[in-house]
Amino acid sequence: MTTQRDVAVAANRMAWNASAARHRDSADWQRQLSGFADPGFSTFDPVITQVLERSGVKGTRAVQICCNNGREVLSLMALGAAEATGIDQSDGFIAQAEELRAVSPHGGHCRLLRANVYDLPEDLQGGFDLALITIGVLNWMPDLAAFFEVAASLLAPGGTLVIYETHPVLEMFEPHAEDPFRMSESYFRTEPIVGEEEIVYDGAATGKASPSYWYFHTMGEIVTSCIRAGLRITELVEYPHSNREVDYDIYRDQAAQLPLCYTLTASKA
Repeated sequence: MTTQRDVAVAANRMAWNASAARHRDSADWQRQLSGFADPGFSTFDPVITQVLERSGVKGTRAVQICCNNGREVLSLMALGAAEATGIDQSDGFIAQAEELRAVSPHGGHCRLLRANVYDLPEDLQGGFDLALITIGVLNWMPDLAAFFEVAASLLAPGGTLVIYETHPVLEMFEPHAEDPFRMSESYFRTEPIVGEEEIVYDGAATGKASPSYWYFHTMGEIVTSCIRAGLRITELVEYPHSNREVDYDIYRDQAAQLPLCYTLTASKA
């Protein structure tokens, strides 16, 4: 029987496949394509770089869950991971990841897998020392509890999960509204936003696209899902800078500052 989760996952896969061509035409793609020929090239910002280094990324078997075009999989290698696997459901972005892998000196130590995160091959379970989730993953997940169970299952005993995500409070605001500083959504919204615009994150104009499903998850839900998946949270840090689309930069540097993103680290017993 097809569930609402199945519908959302299939729709989001189509939306991201449609988005892939837009991102491949960007200047950022060209920068990545040339940059990853250098073994030390990384697209990580200083915040996530420091968190990963403190988490002992060097020498690990690492996995990125929902890796987009693989740029952060290769960035894990630049930080010293022994091997890295990237998982994403978009055929278009995995194809781009393979292009980046082909130009990287680390390519031989990377694996890229196109798969539904809720239905991963069993041979991945327990195979990694470090799992990474970055910006724009959790809100695409219709079943947060099941997602964290999958994330925990990928880790070997003693393994570490690192998250670098948009803060849930930011979902209450719409940067394109007439008054972008007025709350436009409830923090506790339970129904997804069904979008019909192309998925872009460089500020470019968008056109009409197939529907996609964006879910609201409170910080309490995120933390509780981690704990119930058998993970022990070791650090949660909130930040005043934005790691989201450039549209959200208007919320930075305010006298009454919103939390704009966070890092969370957790370990598996």
